[in-house]
Amino acid sequence: MGAGPTDELTEPADLESAGSPSSADKPEAPDAAEPAGGGAKAPRSWRLSLLFGAVGLLVLGLDQLTKALALHYLEPGEPVNAIGSLLKFNLIRNSGAAFSLGAGYTPVISVIQITVAVVVVWYSRRLGSTGWALAFGFLFGGAVGNIVDRIFREPSPFHGHVVDFLQTPHWAIFNVADMAVTSAAILLVIQTLRGIRLDGSRDKGRDGQQAGK
Repeated sequence: MGAGPTDELTEPADLESAGSPSSADKPEAPDAAEPAGGGAKAPRSWRLSLLFGAVGLLVLGLDQLTKALALHYLEPGEPVNAIGSLLKFNLIRNSGAAFSLGAGYTPVISVIQITVAVVVVWYSRRLGSTGWALAFGFLFGGAVGNIVDRIFREPSPFHGHVVDFLQTPHWAIFNVADMAVTSAAILLVIQTLRGIRLDGSRDKGRDGQQAGK
């Protein structure tokens, strides 16, 4: 039976369809959300900036409040047991860095802490991870808490002594700001080991190594 008019009209379309590559054979376009350096990048959120600022201000306020209470109720050289021998309130004035390290270098330490605070604020614009936001908040609040002491407390600006009053067994006397800086360091190490970058993207190489184990 000869081919009808309908078959003749549909045949060129069939040939064209057969000769063209299917959508499955076409190379996939790169994901627009994929950063050039690798890793799935999370969009930056204003909530992370708000979290960073809130944590920083909370640490700063708590640090200054506890120092004021320590100065009001404690006397230097007269420790008070808070939790048996595990925690004592022992008021001292520290001219050094965290945990009474670096005494005698107060101006240098002041400059370093101010630099750290400025750098943290600068890089906070790139925050894309809750862990990094918390770490930056702790670091900023702790650094500024001790900067306030060094600038405004005796004996003189940038030579001021930091108020320390928390004492545990076999450890130097410290304050809330020191605790915050230490917490920030721990969080930064954890984020780095997890392969989470500042902007929230993940290190694909590290994820692949963990998956291959």
